[in-house]
Amino acid sequence: MTLAAASTLAVVAPPAAWGSRYGVWVLILGAVLISFSGIFVRISELGPSATAFHRLFLALPIFWLWMAQEIRDEPDRLPLHLRDWWLLALCGLFMAGDLVFWHWSLRMTSVANATLLGNSAPVFVTLAGWLLFGQRFSRLYLAGLLLAFGGAAVLVGISFGHGERPFLGDLLGIIVGAFYGGYIMLVGRLRGRLSTATVMGVSGVFTCLALLPVALASGESLTAHTLNGWVILFALAWLSQVAGQSAIAWSLAHLPAAFGAVTLLVNPVAAALFAWMMLGEGVGPLQAVGGAGVLVGIALARQGSVVRALSGGAAPPSLT
Repeated sequence: MTLAAASTLAVVAPPAAWGSRYGVWVLILGAVLISFSGIFVRISELGPSATAFHRLFLALPIFWLWMAQEIRDEPDRLPLHLRDWWLLALCGLFMAGDLVFWHWSLRMTSVANATLLGNSAPVFVTLAGWLLFGQRFSRLYLAGLLLAFGGAAVLVGISFGHGERPFLGDLLGIIVGAFYGGYIMLVGRLRGRLSTATVMGVSGVFTCLALLPVALASGESLTAHTLNGWVILFALAWLSQVAGQSAIAWSLAHLPAAFGAVTLLVNPVAAALFAWMMLGEGVGPLQAVGGAGVLVGIALARQGSVVRALSGGAAPPSLT
């Protein structure tokens, strides 16, 4: 793919009035829903790769039914162009990389480290926009990015050196952020032309095809041994993948990818709140300050998220 063609990944389609108004809130909802995924992965009876496979495999029937309904309503919605298939396949591979490395990171380092480093996507999205696509970001956006990421670090109380294999686990967490950053940019581009169901349903097939050999090669069982084990897998697939990732995919058609990546830092804030409510993990004054920093950083990034290409191209649509 040429650099000129790749640069179109940074372009966001003009939003509809409704989507422009509510896209931020739908994205936050998606971030909250995927915040449960770390808990589901840790308590799953299966290994990390097998759990990642079921996260997509058990979600695909929902996406396919959704796609079938869309095709019945609009028969000309498909077929896809060759470029669409290429981008959907790449999108699925990025998601596979994100899930495999993040699930392994959760087993090797602390949940706090894996959560924070796995949510470093906005850093990679910003770097890609600058280095690859010639985008220039406002100082206000960059300030919001730094404040939000710093607040997330304070919130989760990141502490290097914890876990069974902390260095490798933390390294995998950084790789997760790179994969998820690429996924966000691709979804933002694809949603300019394709529906949420199409993006999730088709790219999910490629994700499963990539995850299955990884799970088999690792020697992990693909079958849960108890009813509770299956409930956890279905909850991960339907709550985090179908509901959470679909909300994120829908919103990225109406928001700049860079701002969307920053907003997803709501994930560790929600994870900390759920851990406090469900697991009794304390949230002290310092964590509260970190959470407030994330929210203020997102607000700043929202105000300064309009970017323009260095080459003089048009800027993505304003969120106001």
